[in-house]
Amino acid sequence: MPRGTVRIGIVGAGGIVRSRHVPGFRAIRGVELVGVCNRRRDSSARAARELGLAKTYGNWEEVIQDPTVDAVLIGAWPYLHCPVTLAALDAGKHVLTQARMAMNAREAQRMLDRTRELPGQVAMVVPSPYGLAGEAFVRSLIAEGFLGNLREVHVDGLTDELADPEVPLSWRQKTRYSGFNMLTLGILHETVQRWLSPPVRVLAYASKLITERFDPESSKLKPVGTPDSVQVLATHEDGSVATYRLSAVLWGGRSLSVALHGSEGSLFYDLLKDEIRGVRRGEESPRVLPIPEALRGGWRAEADFIAAIRGERPVTHTDFATGARYMQFTEAVARSSRHQVPVTLPLKEFSNPSL
Repeated sequence: MPRGTVRIGIVGAGGIVRSRHVPGFRAIRGVELVGVCNRRRDSSARAARELGLAKTYGNWEEVIQDPTVDAVLIGAWPYLHCPVTLAALDAGKHVLTQARMAMNAREAQRMLDRTRELPGQVAMVVPSPYGLAGEAFVRSLIAEGFLGNLREVHVDGLTDELADPEVPLSWRQKTRYSGFNMLTLGILHETVQRWLSPPVRVLAYASKLITERFDPESSKLKPVGTPDSVQVLATHEDGSVATYRLSAVLWGGRSLSVALHGSEGSLFYDLLKDEIRGVRRGEESPRVLPIPEALRGGWRAEADFIAAIRGERPVTHTDFATGARYMQFTEAVARSSRHQVPVTLPLKEFSNPSL
């Protein structure tokens, strides 16, 4: 197969699968999309028709059992990521799973452990798209001493997506589908960890400011399951500290940004514009630092997955070890906010995923 066709079966053809993964895979020579399975047969048939796929499956187990499928793309919600991944790996399939990696840290660790037992299969999590353009440039600035010794990190993920109480309940606000994943915590933490030392301590406060919403699935008003406002304080191995401000109930649009503050300078990354500004000690105000073309990155998840299958290069964005680490961070935030105590990382046990 390294030199032949890679045939991919799809479990869950949601928006990202349709807009990014399907076009991305079809742009690669020697890749074939075999078929699709959604939650319902009518949805599977519609997705196959709209995406031009020849086959539909009655359930995700049929995708795993199909001998013509070499790799499985999991675009379903997090509650299926672990069972589908484990079954696919056991069946000798390669796996690309949508983020977030799993429902909780225990599931993520099970997935990571299984990949270590089966090194012949490629296992990859769809990476955070934020900061890919400037990732290498920021890393080079840090290596050259632009920041000096890192002191503070400020991470903002602010939106108005849930500011209106009339916005219906989505799967992301149902813990049975999303687990401990909340707002943009996981995706932003994955982004900043490309530049930081690992977190060793977390203190968090999470709120459900709008406690009930209309649930289209049941046609009833239901309690909201996951927070719509989250604040996190974190300490890293190198002694630097981070603050995360996450909210989906603020009017005024969307703001996703990272600020890195050191002894010699500061860097400000607008993740929506891919604009980086910097200021050094003695300078009055930040200036734009254009990303050099030689260092500019971008989205290439599908190409990276296929290249790993073909043995051309290992997975870097994002392997299961990275995914398991950010799932531990997400769970630490959930535990800390629930019990109002600091939580040490890495977690020492995963015995109580429901807290």
